[in-house]
Amino acid sequence: MAARGGGVLARLPLCAQRGQVLRPTHRLLSCPGPVAADLKREEQSSRNVETGSEDKIPKKKFSEVQKERREQAQRTVLIHCPSKISEKKFLKYLSQHGPISNHFFYESFGLYAVVEFCQKESITSLQNVTRTPSMDTEAAIPFKSRFFNVKMKNPSNQTSEQPCIRCSNHTPPSSKKLSELLCYAESIDDQLNTLLKEFQLTEEDIKLRYLTCSLIEDLAAAYFQDCTVRPFGSSVNSFGKLGCDLDMFLDLGEIGKFNTNKTSGNFLMEFQVKNVSSERIATQKILSVIGECLDHFGPGCVGVQKILNARCPLVRFSHQASGFQCDLTTNNGIALKSSELLYIYGALDSRVRALVFCIRCWARAHSLTSSIPGSWITNFSLTMMVIFFLQRRSPPILPTLDYLKTLAGAEDKCIIEGHNCTFVSDLNRIKPSGNTETLESLLKEFFEYFGNFAFNKNSINIRQGREQNKPESSPLHIQNPFETSLNISKNVNQSQLQKFVDLARESAWILSQEDKDRPSPSSNRPWGLATLLLPSVVNSVSLAKKKRKKPASERIKNLLESIKSSSPENDTNTNGKRTVSTQA
Repeated sequence: MAARGGGVLARLPLCAQRGQVLRPTHRLLSCPGPVAADLKREEQSSRNVETGSEDKIPKKKFSEVQKERREQAQRTVLIHCPSKISEKKFLKYLSQHGPISNHFFYESFGLYAVVEFCQKESITSLQNVTRTPSMDTEAAIPFKSRFFNVKMKNPSNQTSEQPCIRCSNHTPPSSKKLSELLCYAESIDDQLNTLLKEFQLTEEDIKLRYLTCSLIEDLAAAYFQDCTVRPFGSSVNSFGKLGCDLDMFLDLGEIGKFNTNKTSGNFLMEFQVKNVSSERIATQKILSVIGECLDHFGPGCVGVQKILNARCPLVRFSHQASGFQCDLTTNNGIALKSSELLYIYGALDSRVRALVFCIRCWARAHSLTSSIPGSWITNFSLTMMVIFFLQRRSPPILPTLDYLKTLAGAEDKCIIEGHNCTFVSDLNRIKPSGNTETLESLLKEFFEYFGNFAFNKNSINIRQGREQNKPESSPLHIQNPFETSLNISKNVNQSQLQKFVDLARESAWILSQEDKDRPSPSSNRPWGLATLLLPSVVNSVSLAKKKRKKPASERIKNLLESIKSSSPENDTNTNGKRTVSTQA
C-alpha cells in the first residue's frame, strides 16, 4: 500500500553480503570549521566540568536512567533516508502519525534518521501504512520491525538546493585535532576535561545504543514474550568512549515469575516448558536460536557469530545501520550490576571520569590495551585501578564497596548466583568527598603510586580499598568486586605489567618537569597530557628479551633536548592563552 504524504516507506531488505562486516565512519555531513574557530565554543563547554564540583540537583538512580532510556527507545524508529532529502518535508510527513519529540540524523552506510515520537501508538500507525518491498530476483522476508527505508515518489521533483542536513558526530577527534585542543588548554586540568568532552558518548550516541537494543528486543520477543534487551558495560556505566562496542544482556528473569495478584481460587497454573540438564545448556540453546534469528531475519544484522562455548556464551554481530559491533549475552546479571557500580562511582565526583578517560587513552596510546584478546591490561582493569587509587587518597575521593553496602536499604538487597551484589542505589545518600586535589595532582600521583606499587605481593581490592596479599601467583591481581574469587587481570603477563610500570614511572617524571620548564606555545609542541600521549620507545618485546636494554630514558632525553632548544619569546597572546597553529 502506498503511504500518505511525500514519500513511500519500505522495509529495509536484509544485507545480501552476509558475513561481510564493514565498520562505518560516522561523521558530520556539513563541514566543520577549522580547529581554531571551534576552540572558544569547546572551551566554553569544557568550563562546565569543574574539578571536584558536583551538581546540587538530585542524582538519578541507575535503574531510573535505564527505565527512562528504554521507554524512550520504544517510541523511536530508525529510518534509512535518501541523501537528498528535505528535513522539513520528511518531518512533516512523519508527523501525520503523531507528534515528534526528538530527532537527529547521522551518516553510517548512507544517511539515517532517528525519530522519537511522543507516543508508541504513532509507530503502529506508521507501520500500518508501510509496505514490504517487492523484488525481481530475490524474496523479502516480511519482518515488521521499527527499521524503515524511505524513498521519494518523484525524485526528479526534489530541488538540488536542499539545506545541508547537520548530522551527529559519533567519532572521536583525529589525533591532530586532539593534539591541537590539548596544546590550547590553559592547564593540565583543562586538558583532562577537554579529552573527556571529546571522547565521551554523546546524547545522540547513547540514544542510538538504546534504540539498537530495543530493535533486537523486538526480534527476541517473538520467542520470549516480555523479555528485555538491556545495554551494559561501557554503553551505560558513564565510561564509554565514542566508537566502543555495544554489550547487550537478554534478560529473561521476569518471564514466568509467580505473581500472587493474578491468582485466585484453589488452582495454580504453570507454563508447559522444555527441560534441559543445566542452566548453561539452556543459555546456549537460547542464544543459538536468537543467533539464527538475527542472521536470517534481523534487518542490518551481519557477520553473526555464535560463541557458545565461552565462559559466558554470547552472540557477536555487526549492526550495520548503527555501526555498532554488538555482543549479546544472557544470564549475565553480575555484568549489569557491575555497570551500575561504575555508574555510581562515575557520578560521585567529576574528577573520576576525567581521570579514567585519561588513563585509558594513555594506555591505548602506548599499546598497553588492545581490542584483540591477549595478555594486555583491559579497560575494566584500568578503571578498577583508578577507583582503588582514589579510595587510597587522604581524604578518600571514592568510598569502598563495603561502605556502599552499609548504606544499602532493603530494596537494594541483591544476590546473584550466590554472590552478594548489594550496595546502595540512591546516590543522594552518599556523602560527597572533602578532597580538593586537582586533576593534575591526581594524575601525577596515580603514575607515582602504581609506578612503585608492590605488584609482586599485593592485590588490588575495591571492596576494602586497601592493599592485600595476593592469593595467587599471577603478575597482576585485581579482585572482581562481586565474584571475589576471580582475578579480572589474570591474563596479564609479567612483560606487560613491567611495561605498564615503566611507562607509569616515565609519565610521572614528565609531569614533574612541567612546572619547571614548559615549552613556549608559539612552538606548537606538545606539553602536559599531549606529551604523555606521544608514542613511547618502550617495546614489550625488548623488555621481555633484553630486560630494558634501551629504556624509556631515550624518550626523556629527546624531550629534554627539545625543551632546551625552545624559544622563550612569544609565549602567550594578549589574553594570556596558548595559541594554536592550524597548519598541517
